[in-house]
Parts: sequence; C-alpha cells; structure tokens
Amino acid sequence: MAQFPILYPNDDVLRTALRGAAAYDLSWFDAPMWAYAEVHGIEELLSEDFQHGRMYGAVTVRNPFLARMSA
Repeated sequence: MAQFPILYPNDDVLRTALRGAAAYDLSWFDAPMWAYAEVHGIEELLSEDFQHGRMYGAVTVRNPFLARMSA
C-alpha cells in the first residue's frame, strides 16, 4: 500500500461508470475499471475483457495476452 496510490470510489467514478456502461455497452463489471482510468487520467488500461486497441473516451485498451494467444 505504500508503493501505490489507492483510488477510492467517489461520485465522479460512479457517474462515469454509468455513462460508460450506456455509451460503450460495457458490462457493470468492466465499466468501473474503465471509469477509474478515465477519471484519474490513466491513458492505458491492460485488460483482456475489452476490445484491443480501442479508445474508450481518453483511455486506450491493450490486451497484454494478445501476442501469446496468436503464437
């Protein structure tokens, strides 16, 4: 906990998650993960649950397992 900042939920994250679920058809499990990145200015999200290379708002999603899956 001393090495990494902890991002707590707040109104902005919740509202952004709701907006993302509606606008991008994200599941309720994926929407908060994207919302934290969007609200806190994190430009890249590593996940296999989103479309690789797509931008959701200001966040670009990368699938870290894509290279291994195609090999």
